[in-house]
Amino acid sequence: MNRIFTFLIAAAAVAQFGTASAQSAYPERAITLVVPFGAGGVTDTMARLLAEPLSGELGQPVIVENRPGAGGLVGTESVIAADNDGYTLLYASSGPLAILPSLTPDQVRYDPLTALTHVRGISASSQVLVVPSDAPYDTVAELVAFAAENPDTLNFGSPGIGTAQHLAGELFKFATGASMDHIPYRTGGNQVADLISGVIDLSFDYSAVLAPYIDAGQLKVLATTGAERHPRFPDVPSVGEAGYPDAVNVGWTLFSVPRDTPAEIVERLSAAMESVLQSERLVTYMESNGQMSLGGYGPAEIAQFVADENEKYITIIDAAQIQID
Repeated sequence: MNRIFTFLIAAAAVAQFGTASAQSAYPERAITLVVPFGAGGVTDTMARLLAEPLSGELGQPVIVENRPGAGGLVGTESVIAADNDGYTLLYASSGPLAILPSLTPDQVRYDPLTALTHVRGISASSQVLVVPSDAPYDTVAELVAFAAENPDTLNFGSPGIGTAQHLAGELFKFATGASMDHIPYRTGGNQVADLISGVIDLSFDYSAVLAPYIDAGQLKVLATTGAERHPRFPDVPSVGEAGYPDAVNVGWTLFSVPRDTPAEIVERLSAAMESVLQSERLVTYMESNGQMSLGGYGPAEIAQFVADENEKYITIIDAAQIQID
């Protein structure tokens, strides 16, 4: 009997050691980082900047995979449905996790507060209101006056219904009373191309995407959407300064994994992301693009942040009576 008991104890110890070793060995193969938007947009740009140093921290390739559609819902749902083994990450953002659940609740088939485990915050960013360089208005006041004098003629583009860029436009409409139609695109690149050529009249997007076209004189900036001026465009007023505080809006991003991913894996990913976001290259990039780092927000802090943002967007969308046709 003693021999059998000793054998069972030894077998249990071996099994426990094997499990611990398997967890400590993570990651053992390539990791997929899902970007729920098309190539060329701000989330795609930032994801690719993060992927290389994150690969170095984890010792395995981090492969960016674009899965656009439905304002980020397609890619987000694909990660929610993925195995919770740490090999599928989501470059999560305010659209699918806070805006769409309030804006189009019938289309969102998940609870943004429980469907994912949030790993680490990345950034918060104001957007830029841009128009073609030859547009007949140079300020927000002139744009609003033009919209009043020419009703039902203006339109604005975004990378898709329910994205942060779309909401920025809807809030601008609500705050200013300007009549504008929304033109959704599948990718940010196509949106910018049509804006430059005059197919659409204005857009809201992030400076990481728009700065090259602004610097080249193809687009001009009328305002930024933060509460304060954008450091990349210090001479450009915010929408609040222009007289429309209700149009103030920022977007944010974070890393998430499927719900019930083991805590050890979440902690490993979170620590790796924290290290990456402290690198001089990433700090300089975010500062130059007017992004505030959320790298200090670990799993507990970023989960609370997402909950607070959901409450905020419910209030904003209800107050503005924003609806998707």
